[in-house]
Formats: sequence, structure tokens, C-alpha cells
Amino acid sequence: MEPMEKALESALHGARSALLRDLTARDVADAAVVSLLEDAIAKRRWWVEQWPDGVEYVLGLIAQDVQDGLLEGWGRWPLCQDCAADGDPHALSAEPELGPDPHWVCGKEGRVVAAVGELAS
Repeated sequence: MEPMEKALESALHGARSALLRDLTARDVADAAVVSLLEDAIAKRRWWVEQWPDGVEYVLGLIAQDVQDGLLEGWGRWPLCQDCAADGDPHALSAEPELGPDPHWVCGKEGRVVAAVGELAS
């Protein structure tokens, strides 16, 4: 396997693992949602094959893809648990939109809640 292929596989496996941890932490990791995650990974595999320099952005992009897919068929995810307790439920955002080391951010409070993959912490 070539170095770029190794980097791609590592990034995709890491993204799958991180998103599964977050989906499980918020109790939405059913079969349909895991299939949605697998579809997002397949699409981003193609995307990174076209733009290899984008491999470091794949985690954040897959997080956004999963959010978009869940919004269409399930609802907003992941909800900000701190603000939901105050009666103001809204979704966290994966930021940066296109960058390395993405985090879940509460847009209302402007604060980092957790790294993508660490919602259970």
C-alpha cells in the first residue's frame, strides 16, 4: 500500500471510529444511522482520492455529512446538552468547516464542547 493510501485509510477509519463514539454517546447509533455514516465515508473516500491534500479535513467533513443526513431524516444532532437544559435546544456545529482537528462548538455560547469523537467525555 502506498503512503497516500495508508493516510487515507487511517483517516477514514479514524473518522468512522470517532463518529461512532459520538453517535453512541448521544444514543443514536442505530443501524440506519450507521449506514448513513458508512455512506458519508464512501463519498469522502472519493473526494479525498480527487484531492489528496484534503485528507486532514476528512473527519470534520464526515461529521458535517452525518449531521446533514440526520437533519433530513431524524432531526438536529448533536444537541447542545447545556443549552437544552435551559430550554433552548440547538445543534452543535463541527468547526472549523474545512480544517484539521474539528470540534463540536455551541454557537449560542461560542464555546468548544468537545473534540469530534469525544462527546462522551
